[in-house]
Amino acid sequence: MRLVVPTLFGLEGLAADELRYIGMENVSAENGRVFFDGDFEEIARANIRSRMGERVLLLLSSFTATSFEELFQGVRAIEWEQWLGKTDAFPVKGWSLNSVLHSVPDCQSIIKKAIVTRLSERYKIEWFEESGPTVQVQFSIMKDEVMILLDTSGPGLHKRGYRANANEAPLRETLAAGMVDLAHVRSGSTVVDPMCGSGTILIEAAMKARNISPGLMRRFACEKWSCFPEDIFKQERAAAKALIRKDVDFHGLGSDIDQKAVNLTRENAKKAHVDDLIRVSRLDMRRYRLPSDTPVIVICNPPYGERMMEKEEAEALYQIMGERLPQRAGNSYYIITSHPDFEHFFGRAADRKRKLYNGMLQCQFYMYYKRKL
Repeated sequence: MRLVVPTLFGLEGLAADELRYIGMENVSAENGRVFFDGDFEEIARANIRSRMGERVLLLLSSFTATSFEELFQGVRAIEWEQWLGKTDAFPVKGWSLNSVLHSVPDCQSIIKKAIVTRLSERYKIEWFEESGPTVQVQFSIMKDEVMILLDTSGPGLHKRGYRANANEAPLRETLAAGMVDLAHVRSGSTVVDPMCGSGTILIEAAMKARNISPGLMRRFACEKWSCFPEDIFKQERAAAKALIRKDVDFHGLGSDIDQKAVNLTRENAKKAHVDDLIRVSRLDMRRYRLPSDTPVIVICNPPYGERMMEKEEAEALYQIMGERLPQRAGNSYYIITSHPDFEHFFGRAADRKRKLYNGMLQCQFYMYYKRKL
């Protein structure tokens, strides 16, 4: 089977490396998604262990279609009876870009009709009540090339299960995991976030250090599918739990000016089972001091100042950050923002920059890691 993991733009290469690391084969990355080969075991493993993937999709077919008849026949040719039971619900959603078949509602209708036609022929029934488990059908049409897929994940993989509550502008967990990976966080690292918000960066860093798979605290859509072997997820969860490191020398140090954010971080860290690795306190950035007794990795997501009234406040904050996060041998700094002049206000040029997307917002990830005295 060919499987597809969509990612936030900018994380494709990292997600591909991650999938190779957990044993996936024939991995290839392109804009916004990663392809690989696998069976039911790989579907379960990718859902449970992928930190940067948005979901795991099963590719059923790909073909060219420039008419509704070609679309109908291409979908009808798929062996839907292998995947859908007589009572399963199978909603259809998708998108079309730069294609002759540009009307998404019309494409949804044609695809649904083709599936019903195929199943009616195989099951010898005309009405499908769709009262059983949901098998989400997805389609994408790019330059007349159609892909028909099944969503095995259900809710996006960024929903780990530890962040029921968040502050006003939470960082998506998958993006935070990518930032942690780019910062080369290890089991013995000390990670600092002086504007920790709901704690996402610190928690993702601690989970990586302890090697806690991000999907261990949740369930996935395909677990309810009649076609999915029962014990696969049980086996993959057991394997993932066996990889958790008990004794790590990781330290997460967080602070925020807002006491509610501090409380949120503590609550979320406890839900993620990493509260023993994270200390957080209320502190204004203007009074912040980095630990001087150990090298640290600072990773943070400061306010971007997207709104006109907030822009000057964000720029003033960047100046304070430059003062409170001085160049020091052994320390490294990783900061994400959409502000185009961050380096000017921070006071020094980054050693490297990488384009990342926080949702649909294009940002730069500024990396300061070269040893300086």
